[in-house]
Amino acid sequence: MIIGGHRSRQSSLLSFRVRKHKPDYSLLVIATVLLVIGLVVMYAISPALAAQGGGVSDNYFVTKQLVAVFLSFMAFAAAARIPLEVWGRWQKLLIVLAFVLSVATVALNGMASRWIVLGGFSFQPVELVKFVLVISGAAALSKAAEENNPTRLQVLKPLIISVIAFSVVILFLQHDLGSTFVLLFIIGLMAFVAGLPLRRLMLVSLLAVFVVMAAIGTTTYRKDRITTFLQPERDCTNQGYHACQALIAVGSGGALGLGLGRSVQAYGYLPEAENDSIFAIYAEKFGFAGVVILIGLMGALLLKILDITQRAPSRASQLICAGVFAWLSVQNLVNIGAMIGILPLKGITLPFISYGGTSLIFVMAALGLVFQVSGYKVMRRSSISFDEKRGSNENSYNWRRNGRSRYSVTRDSF
Repeated sequence: MIIGGHRSRQSSLLSFRVRKHKPDYSLLVIATVLLVIGLVVMYAISPALAAQGGGVSDNYFVTKQLVAVFLSFMAFAAAARIPLEVWGRWQKLLIVLAFVLSVATVALNGMASRWIVLGGFSFQPVELVKFVLVISGAAALSKAAEENNPTRLQVLKPLIISVIAFSVVILFLQHDLGSTFVLLFIIGLMAFVAGLPLRRLMLVSLLAVFVVMAAIGTTTYRKDRITTFLQPERDCTNQGYHACQALIAVGSGGALGLGLGRSVQAYGYLPEAENDSIFAIYAEKFGFAGVVILIGLMGALLLKILDITQRAPSRASQLICAGVFAWLSVQNLVNIGAMIGILPLKGITLPFISYGGTSLIFVMAALGLVFQVSGYKVMRRSSISFDEKRGSNENSYNWRRNGRSRYSVTRDSF
């Protein structure tokens, strides 16, 4: 199988071969542990959530989460098995689908709507947008790098148009500033890894900051959130209610937590206890010790992804891994930071832990792409036996040695 690459002309460069090997199953193990933790927390608070109304059973929320976890494993398996070049061929269709669904949320439900609801099922298109932009961003940026001109507009123009279009819909129609920030962070880190000039990236970042500040300054509730973030204790019964209750939940956990069945904040005190505020509930139940374990697991997963990124066999696969790393790291940072009061509150889920099928499915699908990349390694041609050379159909790659005895792919794309 070819991963985001093709045969390069032979030159004085050292010749290497991409070989398939056992993928890094530790990715799946860590993700499974995190999903189990999320299920345990959801099982503990499901009766509290059901008691707040709606006429559902005590196990309603944990049952739906269990179904979402099952579907997320299916998404992981599909993303891990479908070759990256196939995802690359599907990117235009996926972009159109994601854009249509994003606009449909507003067309069907009005401004500021972020969900499509069909019967008992709901779908949040922005999660698909994140997944699609990782794939399309890797395709465009790797192609630009292949042509040795990362700023070439005709190569990056489709990606730029896509990012602007999605940002307009999500920021100004869906009123989702948090998800817009996540999307821009993903593309920004991928562009940095692809080698775009830092000066140009800084200029684009400043422009993005200006747009975000304008969006905050022209919207009353966003200005209130900034004021609340700076001084939440000034109005704990109104604007600062959510922030104050989150801090109470985190602080009441103490060193070892209150225990699974002794949560107080889940009984209607803490808004969005199962979604955006799940970290505060977790801290209440498991305390500082549990928080250290959870952050340690998330950190271990991110380090694994970072290691696979550095060892990826092609620029395109490297950029996909970098995009997934950016996706998970920024959502962890924003969600946890908001719950402990160091960042403003935003509607960002905690990966693997928060309640919600759409988020779980696409996070696991993204992890499946990284898992696929981890199943390949680069070997020196001289280390391959004669029989392997004669019988292998694997694609050859040319890598250039740099000053630190590492190698970088010279030409590759989807």
